[in-house]
Amino acid sequence: MVPDTLVGVKQDASYFENKEAVLIYIGKKLKDSLQLEEIFTAANVEYGVEADEYRGGVIFRSVRAGAFFYVLPETVEAAHEVMRQNGYKPYTGPPPDVG
Repeated sequence: MVPDTLVGVKQDASYFENKEAVLIYIGKKLKDSLQLEEIFTAANVEYGVEADEYRGGVIFRSVRAGAFFYVLPETVEAAHEVMRQNGYKPYTGPPPDVG
């Protein structure tokens, strides 16, 4: 039996209610998103993740689906450091355009 290792660090939407969640990463590939979840779990980083849309492409722009990772403001620096140590580039821009 495999233990549920995501319990305790992966938070649902209610965890972020009345709090300012900060977007730190947009997972464009499922494999990368699942690996980042494992990395955050191992590092004990509390995070939320939800599917959402973003606009991508240079020549042929289109709306695409991705995994949006969020943390609370007091966790941003620690999450960014964990991401950098594992080869992920933190998202630091404004919310992406989906219109």
